[in-house]
Amino acid sequence: MTDPMSNVPLAAEFPPASHEQWRKLVDGVLKGAPFERKLVAKTYDDLRIEPLYVRDPQAEPVLGRTPGSPWQIIQRLDHPDPALANAQALQDLEGGATGLLLVFAGSAGAHGFGLEASTRALRSVLEGVHLDAGISLEVDGTSPAATAMTDLLHAGAIAPSACQIRFGLDPLGECARGTANVAWSEATSNLAHAIEALAGKGFAGPFAAADGRAIHAAGGSEAQELAYVLATAVLYLRVLEGAGHAVDTARRMIFFRLAADADQFLTIAKFRALRKLFARVEQACGLQPEPIFIAAETAWRMMTQRDSWVNVLRTTMAAFAAGLGGADSVTVLPFTAALGLPDAFARRLARNTQLILLEEANLAKVADPAAGSGGLEALTQQLCAATWSLFQEIEAAGGAYAALEGGLVQRKVATTRVERESAVARGRDPLTGTSEFPDIHELPVAVLEPAPTKRTLVATQGIEPLPTIRLAEPFEALRDASDRTLAATGARPKVFLANLGTPSDFTARATFTKNFFEAGGIEAISNDGFTNRADLVAAFKASNARLVCLCSSNEVYAKEAAATAKELASPGIHIYLAGRPGELEEALKVAGVQSFIYAGCDMLAALRAAHEFLGIQQFATT
Repeated sequence: MTDPMSNVPLAAEFPPASHEQWRKLVDGVLKGAPFERKLVAKTYDDLRIEPLYVRDPQAEPVLGRTPGSPWQIIQRLDHPDPALANAQALQDLEGGATGLLLVFAGSAGAHGFGLEASTRALRSVLEGVHLDAGISLEVDGTSPAATAMTDLLHAGAIAPSACQIRFGLDPLGECARGTANVAWSEATSNLAHAIEALAGKGFAGPFAAADGRAIHAAGGSEAQELAYVLATAVLYLRVLEGAGHAVDTARRMIFFRLAADADQFLTIAKFRALRKLFARVEQACGLQPEPIFIAAETAWRMMTQRDSWVNVLRTTMAAFAAGLGGADSVTVLPFTAALGLPDAFARRLARNTQLILLEEANLAKVADPAAGSGGLEALTQQLCAATWSLFQEIEAAGGAYAALEGGLVQRKVATTRVERESAVARGRDPLTGTSEFPDIHELPVAVLEPAPTKRTLVATQGIEPLPTIRLAEPFEALRDASDRTLAATGARPKVFLANLGTPSDFTARATFTKNFFEAGGIEAISNDGFTNRADLVAAFKASNARLVCLCSSNEVYAKEAAATAKELASPGIHIYLAGRPGELEEALKVAGVQSFIYAGCDMLAALRAAHEFLGIQQFATT
């Protein structure tokens, strides 16, 4: 049946709107507030994100995956027990995964677990897996892992050319992470010899990985990750060319790995930008650009231990963005990865996340769907410019290895990490379920084995290693301390909410205060409010809390806050007020208010101070 409204030109009834008209309306709403500060956002690379874009009609799709072809659904294998890892591999492939990521102990993605890099162990891990049946294998490990894979195929009389294997050799990454065990000159020689041996046995490659996960996991920015990856790829091109390979051949021996996080627009732009950037490198080498292979793994630094169910949302957004950005393969970290070794349920969620995006949402049907989007095109171009500038700085320092050896990369990443951690501490980069909307009574989530203790970083080859962080760790340390207090005493540390006035007066700030303190494991004791000061003081004393926070409107504060604080004040009690004090600050301090909490304050510092006041033992902070 034909829609009777299908030919009605509704849009033609309205005159076209100009950017100037829109800006005039916006200025009217802002009422003199600066447009730049209110509506223009900045990334950690100082890239502008405007509030409004128009379509870019001149944009061309980025050269990447074949149009309409799905990305590979890669499932991690990192269980140290070969037999159990084998059971996981078979279940994953049967459940819809199209490839496996072999995560060996000590590799960039191991996080305390990982496979043993031996032929015996690998034979057990891949028992019953038909390596020549079209599945994709990706190796996250070192040369011994590649040797074990070679020996395995030889023992099984499987032709290397019949297998799809990306070996992931990355000696520079080992230097960056502090796991290198040979001198750099020897490492590059070993890389060239290993690739020559693998190619000589019939493997199609690629063999070397330009892997940016170490930069991302250390808190680096998008441009820093891309510049490092680009410089790494150029370094490996030089190593291979020096070993006698033509550049045209050498480039096909390298693939790329990037972290994908929950910032969907920056992640899409980052993956698109890498293709443009390496195409420029190819052109500089006198080559016609070809599509590169980009493997994506959802980001470690965004994963949380608390309210880990939210990680399902984070990893879904990251996989969505990586896929739309043109990733050729995507690996999703199971939602319990930060807690320990994931069980079958967490692994199933990880692969089903991608199956839904591909089979139900059909995200791979369009090649480069971001092409022409004004915002994404602008972000991609800005990211390319920022990355190229940083890449030139790395090259001017002598290349990727020299930039690591001299500390250039580490200093830049550290600066960004400090900014990022400050933004998390102040709530500008909220972590849902951890620093925002925490569930202090959450139930535990099952894992096969708890996460191991973080290893101590040791400089190797004179290179300062990059740390591996999760942004939630400082808040998790506070929650852990609260759990220890609960186990030891039967009760958590508490804060009493002194709600003044009616619910319309205090509800907003009481809710903020509850979330604020419970993010640090301090349980909020709430109530329906008090109009009688004596009742409030009596309820506070009955709570046995040593922390109390006044919650109400500015109008009620002006009338009641100082007098209430005077009656609450006593030795061993710490009084907070929710909100900025403004002109009342001096009077409130005289009355006994010691701290003020509000959106944008250093939440982490305030919570640590509260723990110190209460005498709660802390874990070491990151």
